[in-house]
Amino acid sequence: MFRIAHISDLHCGSPHFVPNLLERAILEVNEVEPDAVVCSGDLTTFGFRPEYAEAAAYLERIACPAKVVIPGNHDSRNVGWVHFEDFFGERNSVVHLNGVSIVAVDSSEPDLDNGSIGRGRYRWIEEQFSEPAEFRIFVLHHHLLPVPGTGRERNVVHDAGDALEVLQQVGVNLVLSGHKHVPYAWRLEDIFIVNAGTVSSLRLRGRGRPCYNLIEIEGRHVTVWRKYPFHGQERIIQFSADTLEFEKYTGRIDDEVTSRR
Repeated sequence: MFRIAHISDLHCGSPHFVPNLLERAILEVNEVEPDAVVCSGDLTTFGFRPEYAEAAAYLERIACPAKVVIPGNHDSRNVGWVHFEDFFGERNSVVHLNGVSIVAVDSSEPDLDNGSIGRGRYRWIEEQFSEPAEFRIFVLHHHLLPVPGTGRERNVVHDAGDALEVLQQVGVNLVLSGHKHVPYAWRLEDIFIVNAGTVSSLRLRGRGRPCYNLIEIEGRHVTVWRKYPFHGQERIIQFSADTLEFEKYTGRIDDEVTSRR
């Protein structure tokens, strides 16, 4: 079993940031002892250095040595990417571990809410995924597909079509992202796309709640759990990377399956 904890949209520095939610999530993640932790951006609210210092202090408390951290659109405000590099290093990350390849890119644009991956990085992405792997994961902050319940969709990356074609060609199995604070799961051809909500902000849409995801990879079978700090979990989706059959859930784990292919 290869486990990945996926947290996103911390928003340190926001009046909606709730420290004990993030502290609880960190405690829960450390109890699970995941093989890797992915943080898919928006660590801060305005990209200011004190916000980065706060976010870095929290992430340092996660015991997992394999951490993949990228910036989001909020982190790139006010030239905030320079502080990201000071605290976290390169804005693009690669981890090859136990047959799993995780490649993460900075999809943010300075002082803009929308983003892109960029043609200049397609070759780099192909090179990173050229290493033999049993399972391939791509990470970005913005959406590659529209997410229900997010209102007018303006934040799908500008080059989503070309990027999806590249990911399909290199054999990516799973895409992880954050951004709109609404968790969701899609299947698009051979790729499964799973969006995380916000782990520690009360800036929520509708009846949404702060949450993060736990991905369990066992061979070619994948289960994704939505975890609520203090309040248990529910299964989002489970699928086979070989047959592409999946079951998607919208309610608690004891609710009936709502979608099946």
